[in-house]
Amino acid sequence: MHILCLGLNHRSAPVELRERLSFSPSALKAALARWGCGDGARPAGTLEGAILSTCNRLEVYAAAHETAATEGLRAFLIEARRLPPDLPLPFYTYVDEEAVRHLFRVAAGLDSMILGEPQILGQVLDAYEAARGQGAAGPVLSALFRHAVHAGKRARAETAISHSAATVSSVAVALAEQVFGALSGCHVLVLGAGEMAELAARALIARGAPPPTVVNRSLERARELAQVWGGEALPFEALGEALARADIVIAATGAPHVIVDVPEVKAALAVRRERPLFFIDIAVPRNVSAAVGELPGVHLYNIDDLQALVEDHLNGRRREIPRVEQIVAEEVGRFMAWFKTLDVVPLIAELYQRSEAIRQAEVARALRRLGHLSERERQVIEAMSQSLVNKLLHAPTERLKAEAENGQAALYAQVARALFGLDGEAHGRD
Repeated sequence: MHILCLGLNHRSAPVELRERLSFSPSALKAALARWGCGDGARPAGTLEGAILSTCNRLEVYAAAHETAATEGLRAFLIEARRLPPDLPLPFYTYVDEEAVRHLFRVAAGLDSMILGEPQILGQVLDAYEAARGQGAAGPVLSALFRHAVHAGKRARAETAISHSAATVSSVAVALAEQVFGALSGCHVLVLGAGEMAELAARALIARGAPPPTVVNRSLERARELAQVWGGEALPFEALGEALARADIVIAATGAPHVIVDVPEVKAALAVRRERPLFFIDIAVPRNVSAAVGELPGVHLYNIDDLQALVEDHLNGRRREIPRVEQIVAEEVGRFMAWFKTLDVVPLIAELYQRSEAIRQAEVARALRRLGHLSERERQVIEAMSQSLVNKLLHAPTERLKAEAENGQAALYAQVARALFGLDGEAHGRD
């Protein structure tokens, strides 16, 4: 039995290619259902399957008898996403322990675009539940993904790999929370209607801030963005009024010059009753004059300030990498110890079945020879014979499992079959 991983991610493939290989929920369900439909439907050479599809990666995991089944996985993905057969696809391939280690590192946040980002653990769990729901994940992949989730949870509980903000938006939100505490009572003003402004506003809303007011030179565009969140749109001429009401200002316009200067902010502060005013200036060139940050009660952070804080936080996360790698190594070791015994499990089951058949035949013959016995006496003979079989087989089966963990499963299985006569011939005679 082998565990295979075929995939690509943000390092190996551009977003244009990742988009073509991504699975919608319905497409994912249909693809996984192929494993549940049996040999003729699932990818060639595979027994079980699971698909991890996110904006930054597509990875398919499989349990298979042969490592050559990776070609079946490649063909499956090309067919499922309706891609040209000759399209160059920069897939990476991992087999057995390397595949296990890769998934565990993914779940622990070590392979993410943003080191330690917490969303990936939930995505790994979702991938497992989707595969199980369609009958694609059997005992091997179920165990693999459960161990991966456990490794990810340990990484987050035992280290600080995910504890500090690591994007401009998340750092800005963390700073705002330091100033205001809960954001639920804060008024948010967005200057501009571009992507950066939208990302920062979304991050604030996700942490409890109410829908923002949007001010933009194009009132139509401001209305479009405000409608997304259920907020208010104002024309640029209402900037002074909006500043007076705002607690948090996200400045992200495309203006080539300062649009918020000291006089406007002083006027706003005069009617604010000493409430602090927090500026997140992520525009380049800057939208807010540096002199604004020197006013009492004003907190001003520009894009360089935020990037520097992101780097500091990421450095903190990077210091956790050795500890997380140690957790991954421990969990990989535990899983591989179990996985390597799978090759001898059928042999052990066959050994016990053959021994049980012999035991039952010999007990039946002995009982006929002994003549009349009480039910209690028959039970004693049954129990004694079962105990003898279990004790005789305990040491050989434990040795088989131990040697399987050491990579000697095939050799010891061959020897055990020869020694115990597990060659299909009848054993024991009435």
